[in-house]
Parts: sequence; structure tokens; C-alpha cells
Amino acid sequence: MGPQALSRHATKVERIASELARRQSRRPVSLRKKAVSHLVPRAGNAKRADDQLDITELTAILHIDTDARTCSAESGVTFVDLVAATMKYGLVPVVVPELKTITIGGAVSGCSIESTSFNHGGFHDTCLEYEVITATGQILVCTPDNEHRLLFQMMHGTFGTLGVLAKLTFRLMPAAPFVRLRYEKYRSLGEFKQAISRHVERRDVDFLDGMIHAPDELVLNAGTFVAEAPYTNRYDWTKVYFRSTRERSEDFLRTPDYFFRYDHGVTNVHPKTLLGRFLFGKLLGSAALLRLAERFNHLLPAERPPVTLDVFIPFSRVDRFMAWYQRELHHFPLWCVPYRRTRDYEWLSPDFYRDLDDELFLDLAIYGMRQPPGGRNVYQIIEDQLREIGGLKTLISHNYYSESEFWCIWNKPNYDRAKMIADPDNIFRDLYDKTCHRVSPI
Repeated sequence: MGPQALSRHATKVERIASELARRQSRRPVSLRKKAVSHLVPRAGNAKRADDQLDITELTAILHIDTDARTCSAESGVTFVDLVAATMKYGLVPVVVPELKTITIGGAVSGCSIESTSFNHGGFHDTCLEYEVITATGQILVCTPDNEHRLLFQMMHGTFGTLGVLAKLTFRLMPAAPFVRLRYEKYRSLGEFKQAISRHVERRDVDFLDGMIHAPDELVLNAGTFVAEAPYTNRYDWTKVYFRSTRERSEDFLRTPDYFFRYDHGVTNVHPKTLLGRFLFGKLLGSAALLRLAERFNHLLPAERPPVTLDVFIPFSRVDRFMAWYQRELHHFPLWCVPYRRTRDYEWLSPDFYRDLDDELFLDLAIYGMRQPPGGRNVYQIIEDQLREIGGLKTLISHNYYSESEFWCIWNKPNYDRAKMIADPDNIFRDLYDKTCHRVSPI
């Protein structure tokens, strides 16, 4: 992690930039990465027919500055490798997504969050600088306050449609070897929300997420770094983490094991039986399941796919959303992550922020719900309800917005300005085209 690493990085970037600069075709381009994609798998993935840009080499950690508590790394570095490297210095990324093979570039492109987000926002909110390779082969250094500040902000949540993230610099925070968890049990949504508000106001824990096992069985998982532990648990084989939140009152995990406690499934764990997990649980982490889905893509349902999505609800409107959800859908458990709005994001439309005073959102993860037979697609039903209450969903899954509906939520003027800088010929596809079913599958 010194001059030689930076020199090797420069060589990699020049190779990718030169390949883009020499392109004559305007055919769509997809990125060939070393790590598996963590977008929800879809039938008929259009990127299979795209030209491929090889960025598999971008997997190096370049520099860890222990005094400034920052790290510079290439975009293909996975969080499991990153945590292993920074823990040697008693440091970790400020926000660590829950799956081992999510990459730091993917975390920015897809707006990853986790249980420190009640305090720090998303991983992208902890980033200080990006190196971006444009579709025309330019290499731009983007920060929140330089001439490329719009592109810096617009890289978040735009799923690789604004060029290639080559290098990121982001903040780290001190970490202890272990995490102590207290599973706080509540019988109503009101009590659950009050407990979240108390922890957010007091900042008395390091980690905060929860499980709504049922409308009258809600668990808040409050975690704190500790130097010692009387025992430790792991949830990468026969034990299932979300079930433990219902069964236990306290838990201790090694810090890396805490970060990746959901890697073998959040609420839609496979295999589901104890015997199945004993035989295959070690083998079927998130990366293995995603690779299987990619390999057998033709077997995935094209119509009415299972529901896997995260919705972000302004905290003051959670009761209203949950009353509707229990009445109309009633699928449990739900994973919950409180999320602090650190700023008004440039990639969201000003209309989204109109009449929105909440600093805190609640991310509700609906995973593994089967579509009921007949009737409307559940994704569309949820999209309609989110527009009605002023909520938001991530784009990592299935999206059915019309183009006009989509650009009432996402900021088209800012996106178009960034697109003209980074991808004027649209070889990386438009954000709506890439993420919404009504045009083409991603």
C-alpha cells in the first residue's frame, strides 16, 4: 500500500480509459467485474448482449491513513476484504453493508446502508473523493467541492450509468474486536419507534437495526463495540441471525461476524431447514446464491417475480405506511434500518423534498414475498403507495414506473447534466432504461 500500488493503479486506469477512448461503436457497454453483481437477478438480462468492458483488475486497497482515518481503494474491493485489512489498525469503514462481496463501488452506485446509518447515512455519505473514468476515456477526480462536484454527488444511486468508478477515498472509524447486542422487545409499532428515537437522540449505541417479526412482535437490535466478550456467536452456518433476535435477549459477535451476520440470508434464508443448513449452509452465502441465479437466469420468472425490495419511509409517516401494509400485504418479518438524511441528495427531484421535514427515515426491507395469484403486480402497488405518502424505494430490484413517474422522483435535469459530462453517447444506458421493466431489463 504505497507508491508501487499507486503506480499499478494508474496503469490499470490508463488501460480502461484508453479502451473507452478508442471505441467507435455506440453499442451498450456493461462492466465485467470480478465480484458478483448484487442487483436482484432478473429474467432476460439485456446486458448479456452488451459489449463488455473488463474492470476485473480494480480490486486493490491502495492506502490506509491511520491518522486521518481514511482509506483509498479501487472500486472492486469487497467489504469482507476491506474490513479484514482495516481491522489490523483498529479501524473499519463507517458504514459496512451486510453482504461480504458487495464492493465499495457497488455500495456507492446502489446507495448501500446498514446499522450505523441512523447516525451516518449511507456508505456514499462517508466518501470524500472519486476517480471516475468517463465513457470518452477522460479520468476525472471528483470531490464534493471541486469543479466536478455535481458528478461526485450524482454517482450515488445511478448504477454505473455515469462512467466507471475506479478509485474511492472514504472515512474510517475506530473499532473494537467485538460487538455486544441487546435485543429490545416491543409489542407495538409506537413503542418500537419511541425506542428508535431515544437511541438516535442519545447516540448511546454504535449500531441500530431491527426486525418486525409480526405487528405485535418487534425487536430493536442495539449494538455497541466492546473490547472483550464472554462468548461469541456466528451466523454463517446452521444458526440464522434474524431468528436469534426473536429468541435471545443478548448476543456477542466478533466485529467482522457482526458486519456480515446477514450474509447467508436476511429474512429469506436458504436453506430454511436445520438439516439443509447443516449440509449446505456453509456453501450458500449471498455470493454463491447470486452466481447460481445468474447462471440459471433463464429459469427466473419474467412475470410477477418474488418481491425483494427496500422502501424508505419518512419517520413521521411510518405508522401510515404500516397500517396500509398490514391491511394490504401483511408479509413478515421485515428488516428495519433507521437512516439519517444527511443532506438533500442531488439525484432526487426537488419535488421529493417538498413538504418533507423528516431527518430520519426507516428502511423497511421486504424480502422473499411471493406474488399472490391474479391482480396487480405487488411492486406496482407498493410504488403507488410510496408516491402517495412521499416514500422512496431503491432501484436494485424490479421497477415498473412509467417514465414520467420515474422522473418525478429522480432528478432528470441533474442527471442529464452529469450524463453529458460522463457519458454523452449513452453507452452505459440511461438510468430509467437500465432499471425499469417497461423499457428493458437490466
